[in-house]
Amino acid sequence: MAWVVLVLSGMLEAVWATALSASENFTRKRPTVVFALSLILSMVGLAWAMTSLPTGTAYAVWVGIGATLTVVWGFFTGSETFTWLRGLLLVLLVGSVVGLKVVS
Repeated sequence: MAWVVLVLSGMLEAVWATALSASENFTRKRPTVVFALSLILSMVGLAWAMTSLPTGTAYAVWVGIGATLTVVWGFFTGSETFTWLRGLLLVLLVGSVVGLKVVS
């Protein structure tokens, strides 16, 4: 169950990172509220997962999921430029996250 919560928390990290950017320095209400709620839920989930998973592994997986999804969202919205090298590096990042799960 800790891994499920950790993955969901990593997904919420991507939500709050994207909402933070969309909040335009906290001047837009809806993205600011989404940022605050997703940040709290993401941190609570990470903290809970760390009660039964190694801290370093949990944190690396959380950051890896959040960073990957944030960049992929940027590809879809056009705020990030896709290149094959960036795609390859994201595949390596996801592979590393999966590898941490496999060896834990």
